Parts: sequence; structure tokens; C-alpha cells
Amino acid sequence: MCDSRQQRPKTIIAIGGNGGGWLHAPTVTLPSPTDARWRSRPSHRTHGGAVLGTAIDKGSYHFVTRLYSPLFDYSIRIAYSRVECVASLDDVQHAPVRACLRFCGIERDIEVSYSGELPSFSGLGTSSAFVVGLLNALHAYLGRPISNIDLARAAIHIEQDILGECVGSQDQTLAALGGFNVIEFHPNGDIFADPVRLPPARWQALQDHLLLFDSGIRRRAADFASRQMDRCSEHEPRLKEMRAQVDLGYSILTGNQPLSSFGELLHQAWTLKMGLHSDIAPPPVTRNYQAALDAGALGGKLLGAGGGGFLLLFVPPERQPAVRLALAHCAEVPIAIGAPGSSVLTS
Repeated sequence: MCDSRQQRPKTIIAIGGNGGGWLHAPTVTLPSPTDARWRSRPSHRTHGGAVLGTAIDKGSYHFVTRLYSPLFDYSIRIAYSRVECVASLDDVQHAPVRACLRFCGIERDIEVSYSGELPSFSGLGTSSAFVVGLLNALHAYLGRPISNIDLARAAIHIEQDILGECVGSQDQTLAALGGFNVIEFHPNGDIFADPVRLPPARWQALQDHLLLFDSGIRRRAADFASRQMDRCSEHEPRLKEMRAQVDLGYSILTGNQPLSSFGELLHQAWTLKMGLHSDIAPPPVTRNYQAALDAGALGGKLLGAGGGGFLLLFVPPERQPAVRLALAHCAEVPIAIGAPGSSVLTS
């Protein structure tokens, strides 16, 4: 039975696009073995992968309520950057909304509205957070609560298997679980999350070293991810080194090494990732990153699969005024790490 009260889930947007997080191995992009497009690429399912990543305090919001369709000339209303009022589910143009409604067995008499604090196609996992949040809202609307890990799995299934997107699994997992974690993806589909536990002073110091800037360039993650995946076999040694960086990053953060070592590791990861494909960082992004390094940044990450989006920088606090000046042409977004995962508010 449907709960007619309005469902208002806040879904935290995860840092990370394809391969995701701060340190990653892109082989976490593990579509279902039943997906025919991937049967010729067994290495993507053989090695698994991992990500060191966090959810941030910027959210997306879905509002779900019952629509009394006999009073209208449509049975489904969807509001996002545009508004759709349609008579049947097949007429819904927004593919993720259509897929989520069908997955939950809802074909009519529903209204869904969406708003988000950050733009789409930005490398911040907004597309996956959208699916996670909508699924959470629909399950609550139907009176069928879903666990966070099952929520992540359902979102992964919808994006990879139903929509056929060439995306990873980390954004959905981080959006659903929240927190700051090392997440391991096993070839058999198992997902394990190990929280990164830091003393309060070290947590605050890490937070104080982070700056997030918008490149202003928007792109579809799947377009860049597919190009990288096509060349995974030739980059296997590089990918293994990136996988090892996940464990090294965890050891630096939870050990006694100075935090500057983590910033330097991010720069090493940047160099490795840039070698995966020539168009991962377009010239404006490369110039911005170099300007940040020249001004005092120790390292950074172009969030997402590449091509644009947001630039996360690791900068000692005393050098941040110089970095901000060097990137004054880029919008800065203040963030807090370790935000909670998707949740539902009912009114």
C-alpha cells in the first residue's frame, strides 16, 4: 500500500565519477556479466577494484506524492529542469525516472519533483545520486523500506544493466552509504565498505586542506568512461598501480605520516590517470591544475571520468589564499566531507 504522505529524501552527492573518489582503480566499473556489450572484456570482471572516497555535504532532493489522475488529463507528473505531464509511463522522456518507476512497479498516479544543490555532468556523481535518491523515495512511498547497501545495488543495476550506461559503481555506493570509506568491489558483485576512522584533530586537518573548484566544463561521464575502458587492457600495469594507491592513501591517512604525503600521493594519482587517455583533462583544466601547483597546492584530482567538471585540490591552509587568487576565474564550492548517505524525511 502506498504512503500518500510526501517523501523527501536527501541524497548526498558523492565525490567521484567513473573510478571515483580521491584514489581509485577504474576497474571498479563492473557491469553485469549478462550485459552483452561487456562479454568480450573479461578483465573488467576479473580484477575487481577499490575506491577511497567520501560523500560531501551537497544534496539532491526528490519529492514524491500521489497524483489523483482522475482530476487531471495526465497520470504522471515529473518536474526537474523541465516538467513532463504524461498519460503513461512509456511517455516519460527522462530515462532514469522511467526506469526507476518501472523497477518499483509504479505505472501511474504519481508526482515526482527534483532539485539539486550542484549541476549535472559535473563529475560529482550527481546522476547516480539522482537514481539513489529517487529509488529511496519510491520505496518509502510504497511502504517498502530498503537498506542502504541494497539501495546502492539497485541503483547500480538500473544505471548499468537497464539504462546501459558505461559508469562505475562507486558513486551509487557512496551516495547510498555516505561517510568516508574504502570501498572494495569484487568480481562476483560483492561490495565491502570499510570506514576511514580518524581522530578528530586529523579529520579537521584533512578537511582544512581541501578546496573544490568548478572548471565550468560540463560533459557526460559515460562518454569519457567508455573511451578509457576500451583501452584498459593496454593500461593494466598502470591500473594495478592505481589500485595500490588506494591502500597507500588509507595507510597515510590512518597512520602517522604527515598529511602532506597524502597530497603528494594525489599528484601521483593525477599523473597516472592522465596517462589513461589524452582527453581526460582538456587544456583549460590542465592549466588550472598547474596554476594551483605553482601557487602551493600539493596535489589534486579531476573528479569524474574526465573532460571537465570539478577540480579537488589538496592545499596547506597557509597557501590557500595564493591558490584562490590563481583560480579566481573558477567558482569555488565549500564542502564538508563524511556526510551521511541517502535518507528519507516524511511529512
